[in-house]
Amino acid sequence: MLDVERWADLRREHFVRGVSIKELSRRFGVDRNTVRRALRSDGPPSYRRAPSGSKLDPFRDEIHRLLRADPKLPGVRVRELIAPLGFDGGKTIVDDYLRELRPLFAPPPRTFQRTVYRPGEICQFDVWEPSREVPVGHGQTRRGYVVVACLGYSRAGAGALVFSKEAPDLLWGIGRCLLSLGALPKLLVWDRQAGLHAREGRPTDAFAAFCGQLRVDWFFCAPADPQTKGVVERLQDYLETNFEPGRSFANELDFQLQLDAWFEQANQRTHKTLRARPIDRLIEERAAMVPLPAGGPPDTDRRLVTRVPADPHVRVDTCDYSLDPQLAGRRIELRVGQREIKAICLDTGEQACLHQRSFAKHRTITALEHARALRQLRGEPVEAVVETRPLARYDQLIA
Repeated sequence: MLDVERWADLRREHFVRGVSIKELSRRFGVDRNTVRRALRSDGPPSYRRAPSGSKLDPFRDEIHRLLRADPKLPGVRVRELIAPLGFDGGKTIVDDYLRELRPLFAPPPRTFQRTVYRPGEICQFDVWEPSREVPVGHGQTRRGYVVVACLGYSRAGAGALVFSKEAPDLLWGIGRCLLSLGALPKLLVWDRQAGLHAREGRPTDAFAAFCGQLRVDWFFCAPADPQTKGVVERLQDYLETNFEPGRSFANELDFQLQLDAWFEQANQRTHKTLRARPIDRLIEERAAMVPLPAGGPPDTDRRLVTRVPADPHVRVDTCDYSLDPQLAGRRIELRVGQREIKAICLDTGEQACLHQRSFAKHRTITALEHARALRQLRGEPVEAVVETRPLARYDQLIA
C-alpha cells in the first residue's frame, strides 16, 4: 500500500511533469496497476478498518422503543432494562450510543434569534436577593431585595435596595433605577412579578398607574421564559458574582451607597458583547429617551388615614412611631416612604410627625418634642429641676 507522500509524488510526476505510467513504475518500483489506481483516486490513501459488530446491535430496536416512550430515560435505566435480554456490555458503550440517539426522539431544542436594540427602546427589570441579610442597625439584619434595571442598547445598569416585594417597594425601586439612568425608555420589561403582574399579562392597578404617569409602555414575559429578558439576567449574574463577595455593610444606606458605586464602575467597563463601554453608549441613548418628569418619579409612598390614639403612636412594619399628643382624636394622613414616616393632620394641615424610617423591627421611635408635649399635657415638668449653686460656693470648696 502506498503512503500519502509516494501517492502525491506519483501524481505530481505524472500530471505536472508528464512522466508516463511505465516510467513511474520503473522509478518507484511499484506495479503499473498500483500507479494507475493512485492516478485515478480522488483522495489520498488511508487505512480503513473493516467494520465490526457492536454488542448493542441485537438490542438497538429495544433501545429505540424505550426512548420513543421516554426520551429522557437515563442510561443506567436503559442498561437495567436490556440486561435481562442478554446485554453484558459496559456503561460507556450505552452512554455513547444514547448521546447520539436521543436527539432523534427528543423534541427539537428551542432556538433563539439575536436581538438588536434601538437606543431608548427598552429597559429590562428583575429582582435579585442577596445571599446574606442586610444589616439595618440595632444589632439586627433583614432580608433585602435589589431591583435591577438594564437598558437594552447601552447595557447601562442601576439597582435599588428594598425590603419587600410589595408593589409600593418595587415601584419605588423602579423609579430610583430610572432616576439613576437619567431618562425614560419607551418600554419596561418584567417577568410576571407578583405585585406588578395581575394575570394573563395584565398589570396591577398600581403598576398601570405608575407607567401611565411616566407615559411609558410595559411588557410581561411569558411564564418560565427568562431568555426574553436575557440582558438584565446577564447583568444580574455579574452582580451576584462581583458585588457581594468580600463586602461588609454598616446598614441599608451603606449598602445602597456601595451598590451605586459598583454600578458606576460596572457601567465604565468594556462590555464583552458590545466591545464598548455602557457609559459611552448611555450618552447616545439618553438623546433618544424621554426626560424624567420635573418632579422626579411618581409618588409611591403608602398612604393611610387614621386617628391619633390616646397613646399617641402609630405602628408601621412592627415599629411604633410617636405622634403629636396634642392632636389626639383627630384624623391624620400617614405617608410611609422608603426613607421617612410623615403624618399630616387632615383638618388643619399640621404636621403630626416626621421620623426617619427604621427597618429594624420592634422598636419605639419617639421624637423629643412629642415626649415634652406629652409631659406637659399630663401636668409634669417638661424638664427635670436641677439645683443651681453660685460659683462662689465652688471657690470656697477649692480654697
